[in-house]
Amino acid sequence: MTDTLTAVKTTIPHVIAGARVDDDARRGPVFNPATGEQTAEVVLADAARIDEAVVAAYAAQIAWRNTGLGRRSHVMFKLREIIEQRNIELARLITAEHGKTVDDALGEVARGLENVEFCAGLMHHLKGDYSEQVARGVDVHQVRQPLGVVACITPFNFPAMVPLWMVTTAIAAGNAVILKPSERDPSAAVWLADAFREAGLPDGILNVVHGDKVTVDAILDHPDIKAVSFVGSTPIAKYIYTRSAEQGKRVQALGGAKNHMVVMPDADLDAAADAAVSAAYGSAGERCMAVSVLVTVGEVADPLIEKISERMSRLVIGDGADPASEMGPLITREARERVAGFVDGAAGEGATVVVDGRSHEFEGDGFFIGASLVDRVQPGMRVYDEEIFGPVLSVVRVDTYDEAVELINASRYANGVAVFTRDGKTARSFEYDIEVGMVGVNVPIPVPVGAFSFGGWKDSLFGDTHMYGPESFNFYTRRKVVTTRWPEPSESQIDLGFPTH
Repeated sequence: MTDTLTAVKTTIPHVIAGARVDDDARRGPVFNPATGEQTAEVVLADAARIDEAVVAAYAAQIAWRNTGLGRRSHVMFKLREIIEQRNIELARLITAEHGKTVDDALGEVARGLENVEFCAGLMHHLKGDYSEQVARGVDVHQVRQPLGVVACITPFNFPAMVPLWMVTTAIAAGNAVILKPSERDPSAAVWLADAFREAGLPDGILNVVHGDKVTVDAILDHPDIKAVSFVGSTPIAKYIYTRSAEQGKRVQALGGAKNHMVVMPDADLDAAADAAVSAAYGSAGERCMAVSVLVTVGEVADPLIEKISERMSRLVIGDGADPASEMGPLITREARERVAGFVDGAAGEGATVVVDGRSHEFEGDGFFIGASLVDRVQPGMRVYDEEIFGPVLSVVRVDTYDEAVELINASRYANGVAVFTRDGKTARSFEYDIEVGMVGVNVPIPVPVGAFSFGGWKDSLFGDTHMYGPESFNFYTRRKVVTTRWPEPSESQIDLGFPTH
């Protein structure tokens, strides 16, 4: 442990069986991205700590599975009330460790609450099926049963929303959860564990363990963890999926994105410019649904770039805790340098840097970088091919609608996409033609509402089940089919033939 870590007073603990645990030898730093200062240290779990959490979860899940659905639903209603009443407290905690503005953090909390509300209707979502008289005197019914102990590994960019997408559904379905949040902004997960407990969730049903790759590998290899949910980069998602599947676990691993926004010649350019700036630079571009590629069709590129550049010049970038700020810093110093590297290399690849965010000057030692706009980008350039996860918007110029569709469908990422047009036929064709999991028509960030499910295609998702909403209840339960017959004694006989109707 470095001298800096030793000097830090605040320690962010695990939460296991309702108790705070912070005596791990391994620790990691937690920073305020707006100042660059370390504000806390977080304990990092090893395999033994993971086993301790799983044992607690396994023991608690037996009683939780036997808890009536009405009682489970009551916990969800109470949780929603607690979060709604204290949302500003949670939002400020997110801002202090992630860096996004408080308003943006409040939006994150609100989108997480959508799934809490959806899960409050668990009585409906867990209904089974019944068919009588499938054969003479034979009835068949199907029920949903929980998996047992499941793990949720969540990303730094949404430290409250993604846990609420995963954990709430898993618990509503009757499982116990091991939540491993990002070690970069871990406090929101501890806050949520406290809120669940206040809402009446029994100890051991939600356990928060912090950690790194050592911790994650222990989760993936533990025989009593039956399923793993993950959101992060594509290389790690593929690793999570492969290693978990080898252990026989059920897996949903959401990976990276390179979201395109197509602007047709008939689009409202002012609306498109507003949408592009909002979707590209909100949360400093650290969103898996951020627009990172603007595809201009026909002659709209020059006037649209002019409108976007003018709007960019008015962006207020600063500490997310300042109400005047519209965009905050990046999560780490390394992330800032990585994003700067993409802008630095764009011109050498033949692109034109229209607005260079590296030239934006900031006071202090925070992890800030300005917003960048890069024109005449093409596939094959690093700035196009790789997920940047920062405030960089690339412009690709094409002549026709068909070229735009071909460009997008050739991408290995297929998380979200948008088209801006006034023409209904174009919009309908785009919805039909495009090979992407979530589509927006004049909506730049098409994150579905809580009654639908979230997830991309191709290298944006490993596994076949999307997150939250109806598909999530499918993921966190397994179906059992029961065939019943009550024959009269005189009907009993030996029959070696294959059963038929």
